[in-house]
Amino acid sequence: MRFAHHAVVAATLSFSLLTGGAALAQQSNLPLKIGVMTDFGSVYSDIGGPGNVEGAKMAIEEFGGTMFGKPIELVTADPQMKADIAANIARKWYEAENVDMIIDLPTSATALAAMEMSKRYEKIMIITDAASSDITGKSCSPYTAHWTYDTSSNAHTVGSAVVKQGGDSWFFITADYLFGHSIERDVSEVVKAAGGKVLGSARHPLNTSDFSSFLLQAQASKAKIIGLANAGGDTINAIKQAAEFGVVAGGQKLAGIVMFISDIHSLGLKMAQGLIITEAYYWDQNERTRAFGKKFFERMKRMPSMNQASTYSATLHYLKAVKAAGTRDTKAVLAKMREMPVRDAFTDNGYLREDGRMVHSMLLLEVKKPEESKYPWDYYKILAEVPGDQVFRPMKDGGCPLIK
Repeated sequence: MRFAHHAVVAATLSFSLLTGGAALAQQSNLPLKIGVMTDFGSVYSDIGGPGNVEGAKMAIEEFGGTMFGKPIELVTADPQMKADIAANIARKWYEAENVDMIIDLPTSATALAAMEMSKRYEKIMIITDAASSDITGKSCSPYTAHWTYDTSSNAHTVGSAVVKQGGDSWFFITADYLFGHSIERDVSEVVKAAGGKVLGSARHPLNTSDFSSFLLQAQASKAKIIGLANAGGDTINAIKQAAEFGVVAGGQKLAGIVMFISDIHSLGLKMAQGLIITEAYYWDQNERTRAFGKKFFERMKRMPSMNQASTYSATLHYLKAVKAAGTRDTKAVLAKMREMPVRDAFTDNGYLREDGRMVHSMLLLEVKKPEESKYPWDYYKILAEVPGDQVFRPMKDGGCPLIK
């Protein structure tokens, strides 16, 4: 009986090894597949959305369109700003549809939920839209890269600049979910460290249309600076309604912590002029950025946001790493992604850290007055290019459990 039992076990192991080997062989014969999970129809579609899909397509085309002798495939989906939907899409893509890498993720909540699937299936995820610094902090993952910016980098770039200019008392209008909370937390730390004060905050639902009660609270606080701890359509609506309430005319200033060139385009220079903001990419910075910006414009009839340029960058870097590794194996590809410098239209000084943070310089920008703009999309004066190690939180301070 014992011999028969051993024979059954041995036969089972042999079958498992054979089928496992067959599965691996089958996997290696599949096309490389990338999934873009983005916002196609809500508050963040302008800063990511179809433009992020186009950025990924441009990277695939620039790379040559094939990997291991087969065309590279691209699939897309909209998680509808819901964490559970994002997790379900990621699970389906990784488990049933052989997606090798997922990119974008429009909100911090959707990113963190999808990251759990990335860990479960040990597949790569690159976040180019979501911004919470927790993504490479307490919630970091060995399989996730955070590419564009985060709430800590923007807090240090914009927050520090505004405090230095005398903006030492703040009130926040905050999107009431992880992203907004992270901005408020990270900027508050910067303001307090510089000797300033935070007088309070008002939290609003994502994608709200009415900021009146929040703006009244901000006005009543008498804070010098009203920090907008939101993004996309929420930031645009808050600025427009602040103008109707006479906030700036009354002596207070607005600080857009996370803003994009698409926001400035929507607002117009007359309303946006003088805003101090930060971006990781500006199309009109130099010849390298202009070449990509003009190529993107030909396809989308608008200049790329930093997220759209970043999605191009991250996709291209991933493809280069797969080729250099000679395999789609997650650990081998991630090792190459960290080993290779990030040099492309998005940045010429990037590198990927062990905690998943892609470090690169950030631009401190001032929105031009209408009369200063000489041609379409000529929106920014570059005040400074701040080195990445000065704006991104040091790895030792993030609380990432991967870092000992």
